[in-house]
Amino acid sequence: MIGRLPLFCLGLGQLVSWGLFYYLIGGFGDLIAADLGWSLARVHGGFSAALVVMGTISPLVGRLIERHGGRPVLVAGSLAGAGGCTLLAAAHDIAVYYAAWLLLGVAMRCTLYDAAFAALARAGGPAARKPMAQITLLGGLASTVFWPLGHALAELWGWRGAMLAFAAIALASIPLHLALPRGRYQAPASAAAGTGFATPVRDARTAALLYALILTITGFLAAAMSAHMIPLLTALGVAVPVAVGIGALRGVGQSLARLAEILSGGRLSPPALNLLAVALLPASFAAAFGSGHWLAAAVAFAFLYGAGNGLLTITRGTLPLVLFDPSTYGSLVGRLLAPSFFVSAAAPLLFALVIEAWGVGAALWLCLLLALLMLAAAAVLKAQCTPAHR
Repeated sequence: MIGRLPLFCLGLGQLVSWGLFYYLIGGFGDLIAADLGWSLARVHGGFSAALVVMGTISPLVGRLIERHGGRPVLVAGSLAGAGGCTLLAAAHDIAVYYAAWLLLGVAMRCTLYDAAFAALARAGGPAARKPMAQITLLGGLASTVFWPLGHALAELWGWRGAMLAFAAIALASIPLHLALPRGRYQAPASAAAGTGFATPVRDARTAALLYALILTITGFLAAAMSAHMIPLLTALGVAVPVAVGIGALRGVGQSLARLAEILSGGRLSPPALNLLAVALLPASFAAAFGSGHWLAAAVAFAFLYGAGNGLLTITRGTLPLVLFDPSTYGSLVGRLLAPSFFVSAAAPLLFALVIEAWGVGAALWLCLLLALLMLAAAAVLKAQCTPAHR
């Protein structure tokens, strides 16, 4: 059982880590480009490099958490993040700038949800499902807190001074990670091997491939929508101020869906919840086609996409608890996550190339087809999950 205080500390640590590292480029990208005289592509390329680092070290980080627990890994991540922010503050050439982002890539893989989920699985076993959902509530507020904070710090000290402040906050967050329990979950001798659902051993490889496929497509769509949702809406005919407001509904849908899952007490099994979450995505992209003609369609697009993506954040952590042996959570999930980081790194550029070559309609069709592929994979995955037998 994971206590309330460690759980609150871990959730607060997620808010801080997402705000400091992942959302850094969104808050400071324009300022960095203007100061250094670089193109936005070069500046944002640092973030893509960080995602590549996340994919490269993902299996290693998973093994380290499995062997040593979450404490040392999350602490190391905060130290790497502090170093990355400090190096960014000193960056005047491309080599130093990208070196900083390599450190930030290490920080993100060691501190964000996937590392926290693995730490919770190691400490709580099957009981980690509810805590995984709970920490996403605080983590979801990261951009809401840190974009205004970063703007205020940049107004006071410039973006370089803000980076040094971010480094100090990263160091100050270390005690939050130290609140994690040290122990490893031990299943009672009389307990069933599963947690209510289990994948037959003969299908474990198929389940792993389906899980990895869902994660990879989710990562592609999330990165593409993060970079292009507002331009996509404007290209469809929605006025820019309206598109910005509608784009914000993505976060509302994400938070409300996560809250609904927590308040429901986990009535749906992770495979069933995953199927529901994935089913929202084709509906959202189908609605997007009408965005230029009906404002309600644009609202439905942003809200449904946010809701589906918000639930998928939870199921990426909870599905392995019922599909695989929880004792191997860290190393197995670390390997399965790796492709999603590489694809996410390339997604904004690939999506932009599709729009440039074939137009917004083709980009939406691509999203819809990928979402339908995810839906098929989620349906097969759920069909494989049967009640566990003693």
